[in-house]
Order: sequence, then structure tokens, then C-alpha cells
Amino acid sequence: MSTFIANASTVQPKWLVIDATDLVVGRLAASIATVLRGKHKPDYTPHTDTGDFVVVVNVEKVQFTGKKWDQKEYQDYSHYAGGQKITSAKEMLARKPEEIIRRAVKRMMPRGPLGFKQLTKLKLYVGNQHPHQAQQPQEFKLKS
Repeated sequence: MSTFIANASTVQPKWLVIDATDLVVGRLAASIATVLRGKHKPDYTPHTDTGDFVVVVNVEKVQFTGKKWDQKEYQDYSHYAGGQKITSAKEMLARKPEEIIRRAVKRMMPRGPLGFKQLTKLKLYVGNQHPHQAQQPQEFKLKS
């Protein structure tokens, strides 16, 4: 018996919806990264994009553990002198709440062309509405 190796023609990606209400950011991001990579499927192949599309709604209702709302900072740098910007987690939640989850998931994905392609299958939305009803997404329950 030979080993099954998935390729682009054999992969059928599904669309999954996750409600981020009251979920911890790190645990949510780890689950999302696993689904984006396809590691939750039995036909996972490391060099092929076997992952599913993930739609996350209510991203503004995520939680951090401990004192991270006060202590966690996000750093951006424009590569110009004096171009460093530091944003606290509270400011990030007020300004761009979807960026909190996007950055957490991005740091859990592999660096390279395949990881960048898999990250484009992550769709984040504030509120519980999303424009992907035509894809008939299924509810994805996280193991807690």
C-alpha cells in the first residue's frame, strides 16, 4: 500500500466560521493556524495547501489572559529614522480589532510562499455579519 500525498487537484477546501466571542487570543490563533495549514485533516501534506478557509466574526470581543490588555504592545517600524510606532493592545482593539488576531495567527504560520498563501484564506470581521454566505460556511467549534 502506498502513502497518499495530496496535491492541488485532490484538495477540496471548506469554509468554516468561528465566533470569537469571549475566546482567548492565543488559543484561538493556534486553532486557526492549524485549520489554515490543514493539519486537522487526515490527508495533511506539508508541501501542499490542504487547509480550509476560516471566517472569524466578532473579533472585537476576544479576550486576553492576565494583564495583557495593559501590558501587551504591538510594534511597527517604517524603516525610516524615528519611524517606530508602539501601539498598546487596548488602542489596537479600538482602532483595528481584526489586526490582533491577524498578527497572532501570522506568527504561528510558517514563513515562506506557502505560509503566505495559506494566510490569505483567513477572513476577519467586526460584528457577526460576513459577506461569505454564498460559500455556505459551516460552524467550527473549538475544543476547549
